Amino acid sequence: MSLTAPAKPTWRHRLSRFDQNASPYFYISPFFLLFGVVGLFPLFYTVYVAVHDWDLLKGEGDFVGMGNFVKILGDGMFWNSIGNTLSIFLLSAIPQLTVALVVAYLLDRGLRAPTFWRMSVLIPFVITPVAVAIIFSSIFNEADGLANNLLNLIGIADQEWKHNTFLSHVAISVMVNFRWTGYNALILLAAMQAVPRDLYESAAIDGAGPMRRFFSITIPTIRPTLIFVIITATIGGLQVFAEPRLFDVSTAGGIGGSDRQFQTTVLFLWELAFFRRNLGEASAVAILLFILIVGIGLINFLVSRRIATGDAPKSRAERRRARRAAKELSR
Repeated sequence: MSLTAPAKPTWRHRLSRFDQNASPYFYISPFFLLFGVVGLFPLFYTVYVAVHDWDLLKGEGDFVGMGNFVKILGDGMFWNSIGNTLSIFLLSAIPQLTVALVVAYLLDRGLRAPTFWRMSVLIPFVITPVAVAIIFSSIFNEADGLANNLLNLIGIADQEWKHNTFLSHVAISVMVNFRWTGYNALILLAAMQAVPRDLYESAAIDGAGPMRRFFSITIPTIRPTLIFVIITATIGGLQVFAEPRLFDVSTAGGIGGSDRQFQTTVLFLWELAFFRRNLGEASAVAILLFILIVGIGLINFLVSRRIATGDAPKSRAERRRARRAAKELSR
């Protein structure tokens, strides 16, 4: 009995197999090519500039290794900018996410004219940062601003919103929260609307109140989205630039206050690059800020994973059991 050799695959068959195996990689390749051009290349080039004595006008200079990093870490203005950045970040991120969570919960409760309210909370995000900065700079004007006028009505003297370190951080945080709270609220609202309604009905039948349902069902179920919002708020909060840059341009020259009392790290980087023309040290600041963002982002990720005290029902079997229990209780 003779064994016949297997038929040799034809050229068309080999082409079909190659197309089946390689097509997915070609489909996703544009993203990675674009990411490499606008993401990885600038990052590596920033590292290259950071280890050179690089002037804005003269261009590349001598290789200095870690010299730029040593100078920056020994510069008091850098640490001042780090402190200002963290202060503004905490004053903006915590209230911003808290209010966004509450607004999203209220929008999810079935208000009348829901489209109107959703568009309303998004309007501040549409306004350009320059317009927001001009408006709030006028509101917090120390001479005749709206904020001081309102404080005068209740017997409080004028406050130095642009010269006092803490008050300037509060004013800038208000500007940041005004723009981003509604945006984050809509993201959280989209996650809340994906929560099965029968979970709320079952919990209500069991006697759970609105607060109990919120912390035991809503928060655990939207936890992945909440982690995403926290991380994006962290990245944006540590990179704040436009608000402090435009807050007091007339008297402080846009470098973060007369005493740099609200100069953030990105604003300090901008001053190094375009005022002092030292791109090497500016790139070193960018790398250090990148490390800081990654570190705080990891901390936020680990902490936010433990926000929920319990696990929400996830499987279909658990949902069916919850519906069955609700039907039995309703009889």
